[in-house]
Amino acid sequence: MKTYTCLYLFFLLLMMISYGPASGQELYKMPIDTETRWSSFENPAAKKGAGGSENKKAKGHPSENIAPGETKTLMDAKGAGIIQRMWMTINDRSPAMLRSLRLEMYWDGSAKPAVSVPLGDFFGVGLGRKVAFQNALFSDPEGRSFTSYIPMPYRKAARVTIKNESDKPVTLFYDINYQQVKSHAEDIAYFHAYWNRVTKTELGKDFEILPLVKGKGRFLGMNMGIITDPLYQNSWWGEGEVKIYLDGDGDLPTLNGTGTEDYIGTGWGQGLFTHQYQGCLVADEKTRQWAFYRYHVPDPVYFSRDCKVTIQIMGGEMRDKVREYVKNGAPLIPVTVSGKEFTKLFEMSTPPQLNDENFPDGWTNFYRQDDVSATAYFYLSAPTSQVPALQDVRSRVAALPEKY
Repeated sequence: MKTYTCLYLFFLLLMMISYGPASGQELYKMPIDTETRWSSFENPAAKKGAGGSENKKAKGHPSENIAPGETKTLMDAKGAGIIQRMWMTINDRSPAMLRSLRLEMYWDGSAKPAVSVPLGDFFGVGLGRKVAFQNALFSDPEGRSFTSYIPMPYRKAARVTIKNESDKPVTLFYDINYQQVKSHAEDIAYFHAYWNRVTKTELGKDFEILPLVKGKGRFLGMNMGIITDPLYQNSWWGEGEVKIYLDGDGDLPTLNGTGTEDYIGTGWGQGLFTHQYQGCLVADEKTRQWAFYRYHVPDPVYFSRDCKVTIQIMGGEMRDKVREYVKNGAPLIPVTVSGKEFTKLFEMSTPPQLNDENFPDGWTNFYRQDDVSATAYFYLSAPTSQVPALQDVRSRVAALPEKY
């Protein structure tokens, strides 16, 4: 029974994430006007009958070096198609290199990329860290490679590039697997990704996982990394609620979570776990780092006009410890207190100050400032979006260790 259940869930997953002409749940069907192609250094143009031509067909060109400042084109396809799998590995997997390599994807000849993100963060783990894992959209079997199974359709053309913005050369192996098709249905959308980092968030201001994007689409989910400020010691950092603003929402969102760990499916803290659509791949109290994800595959988030996704940067601890943080110079703003009753400080006409005798005793939630980064994944009806350009490499690698 367990075997049949696992097989059913596997095929259900394929059905939900497949956008191609050959639906994953119909493995026995032969699609019309569809050709399989692989782009790699052994056949970068993915031409028919042209793979592995060097060194008398004996492994002549499996990899290439990318010099500092150099850009390599990994795929340049014309016509309609769909990328179904991307795999890569590099010889330098340091935090700085994972953040310095810029991965970009362009659809239908657009000048602006739909995807422009650091390589490491794109493939499911933030903070420039490598972790062995597998979920519905990404995998890394042994902590040394990058794999994506996100379906990425295009109507006229697709181009994928990688740029080395570090000061060191790097060796890259890769292949991109895609299908060439005659055309797509009208209801397909283009894949996009956006990366954002704020090394010290603004007190009381929500962090933008996805800035406002306009058009019709689907928010596919995100992975996030947080490096907590030592001024808050070992206090809990994950009280912040995820807010998803849809189709003209104003100050208040339509979708509102109840806490950070709640959003990714756990509760009362956040340790290591890896599930298909939700997980925490890094929970490192020693370095004060956490990296986690949530993918809206079985629970889609659609929008017809626009979408924005944010998260509050908020933590919590018992009142007297919070007082200690303030005494030691930690910037914070108390928000609520869970004691004998739930006190909403912002709704009080004259709320007590933290050090006042009448400030309630109990678990105190408070706005705080941390180093936060996130990769947002979404589909959009257009091949480009309004998101800002990727931050410069100095901002991306700032404060990261040389190794973990």
